[in-house]
Amino acid sequence: MSETASTETGFFSEEMTISVGPQHPSTHGVLRFVVKTDGEVISEAIPDVGYLHRSIEKIGEKVTYHGYVPYTDRADYLAAMFANQAFCMAAEKLAGTEVSRRGEFCRVIACELNRLASHLISVGTFGQDIGAMTPFVHALRERESINNLMEEICGARLTYNYIRIGGVGYDILPETLTKIAEFLDHFGPIVEEFNRLLSGNKIFIERLAGIAVVSKEDALSYNLVGPNLRGSGIKWDIRRDIPYSVYPELDFEVPVGTAQVGSLGDSYDRFWVRIREMQESEKILRQCLKMLPKGPAIAKVPKKFKPPVGECYARVEAPRGDMGFYVVSDGSEYPYRVRIRTGSFTAMSIIDKLSKGIMLADLIALIGSLDVDAPEIDR
Repeated sequence: MSETASTETGFFSEEMTISVGPQHPSTHGVLRFVVKTDGEVISEAIPDVGYLHRSIEKIGEKVTYHGYVPYTDRADYLAAMFANQAFCMAAEKLAGTEVSRRGEFCRVIACELNRLASHLISVGTFGQDIGAMTPFVHALRERESINNLMEEICGARLTYNYIRIGGVGYDILPETLTKIAEFLDHFGPIVEEFNRLLSGNKIFIERLAGIAVVSKEDALSYNLVGPNLRGSGIKWDIRRDIPYSVYPELDFEVPVGTAQVGSLGDSYDRFWVRIREMQESEKILRQCLKMLPKGPAIAKVPKKFKPPVGECYARVEAPRGDMGFYVVSDGSEYPYRVRIRTGSFTAMSIIDKLSKGIMLADLIALIGSLDVDAPEIDR
């Protein structure tokens, strides 16, 4: 502790150093923040990461290309499908492998369902962090329906191992496609119900409006991506700006922050972008169901997959933004190097800057608005 005296009153104030985490329920995983605070006002909040480090990148050098796909699920357990896709895209790019057209549509359907599930957890837990318990239960209910669909698609509910080099592991059955369409009819009105319950809630708005504002300049300087970047009014989405898969054939908008209730780039703008993105994912899914072609769900790929010597980088628009895999091949069955770039890791760097001068309770709102995910940070 350090003491500072007030010359006018003679009172002393003490700056305390406290630990938020690593088991705090509002830190979205195993995170810790070393916080310096004078009463309720924060002067510094330093992230202390590494509690969930599992050497996923190093493991990539010890298993085959096919064998590494299940490990990518663990890069972000709330959005495993995107890590599957990014790594498989990198492997395909190295080997010049063509993905079957039906496989591409199956990938988009699975990924956009996963985006809905991830965003539901994000906005639901965000409300819970602020003190609203009921919206979280509503979000979990809808996510459970998506988990049931994912289980029908690939047999798993969290770590999918569904996207494979050349396509997907299993075709989506006609009856599953029907269930997805029925879910989308149900989901649209549910989002509006969620908005009435939480998004338009007076207390929720007052807790977030004008809190932890990220300017466009800071968003770019700190290399923010995904909803955290778009919340500051910057329209950048990998699906549209560096297009991949069949996204160029699909019609969708890229939501950005508009100072909906406070300042551009505040905590509410980041939350609202995720709500809007769920509505856009619904549009994408409806188009994919109509456009889904016939044919095989996966191309013919050798069991002993040996890309030629080279290196490549493949990126996708994950729920937490730009996720990329850098893969180096030495011509063997095993990648020579694997490195993963995630949105949560870059988001952590701006927390200290945003936390200066805010209240301790607002730190929880700040962390929730950035939607940081511990496995994406530590890897």
